[in-house]
Amino acid sequence: MNRFAATRRDVLGGAAAIAATGAGLGRARAAEAASISIIDAAGNLALTRAGFDAFAKANASRVGRMSFTNSTAPEIPGKLRAQQDAGKVDIDLVLGGNDVLAAGIELKLWEPLFPAHAAKLPDLKILSPMATKLQSAAEGQALVVAVCPGGPILEYMPDLVKVVPQTAEELLAWCKQNPKKFMYARPANSGPGRAFMMGLPYLLGDSNPRDPKDGWAKSWAYMEEMSKYLEYYPTGTGAVMKEFGEGTRSMIASHVGWDINPRVLGVVPKEAQISTMKGFHWIGDSHFMCVPKGLSPEKLALVLEMVSYMMTPSAQAYTYDKGYFYPGPAVAGVTLAMATKESQDAIGEFGRDIYTKLIADNPIELPLDSAGLVYAFRRWDEQVGAKVGK
Repeated sequence: MNRFAATRRDVLGGAAAIAATGAGLGRARAAEAASISIIDAAGNLALTRAGFDAFAKANASRVGRMSFTNSTAPEIPGKLRAQQDAGKVDIDLVLGGNDVLAAGIELKLWEPLFPAHAAKLPDLKILSPMATKLQSAAEGQALVVAVCPGGPILEYMPDLVKVVPQTAEELLAWCKQNPKKFMYARPANSGPGRAFMMGLPYLLGDSNPRDPKDGWAKSWAYMEEMSKYLEYYPTGTGAVMKEFGEGTRSMIASHVGWDINPRVLGVVPKEAQISTMKGFHWIGDSHFMCVPKGLSPEKLALVLEMVSYMMTPSAQAYTYDKGYFYPGPAVAGVTLAMATKESQDAIGEFGRDIYTKLIADNPIELPLDSAGLVYAFRRWDEQVGAKVGK
């Protein structure tokens, strides 16, 4: 790991230097301890906060106050650009998904990590196969810290859904026969909603799943038709899970983490089941560590050391959490047995053995790039969301 001097003082000379006491030296060292500001736009701290705290504790002489802030992905680029234009960057690390990553790449907000700082960071060969694929979206500008295969999966209550749809066409027929009983949230504000939207072109055999403008003819028609049989689109996934758990909805579009974690928390009954449909491709989900441009050389060195620490097996093991982003670890060989007992107990009780086979047997696709997502979100809002129940 990168190291730099623990103390750096001007020699003031003569009697002042001789008069320095142990307490004075302690104050000098404390003054040198750097504050680190981390902003989270993905809920990632649920997975990584313990790792960051462990790094700070192990480097107490150099790391002073650690501040953690939550934000939304759309808010961060403007805030960071303003700080960079003013020459005063006080955000040291951004945790985010593909949305904030892509926006930062487009605006050239991120410190290029690879190859510029590769010598101070772990070799990317340590990444799992899933993480290796998802890391490619970073274009060398960030480092993946947690991964999840994402969705789209169907989650349903077995006492309410006797015949589970096996194809996208069967799902639409089910919605017609059971109006207002299926639900997914607005894709712009929901991981499962995005996965459902981006997964449909694979399920329906659209001409180009990577091109929402000219390659999603079947998917846009499908989602518009489905809107006739849905009551409304919540603005976030939490509301979907609440209504599903209460029995208002019988089946929902879900995501691995949103399947496991709400059942751990008791929001959704444990007996809820999951299924996939013919032609299923995972739409991978990942969280990245993005370092803003504009940090001082000393601060940058410390942040890169912290980023490296977060890729160690002990720090990665925390990302199992309670299944929020299952499996979580981006580094190969980090097993559930290395996680906390709380994580082991939660996933042991509420995880699903079928996920191992589903991850191994089905392709994992990258989410759309930033331009594609912006277009898809806007078109969904206008063509699909605005016509719900009509």
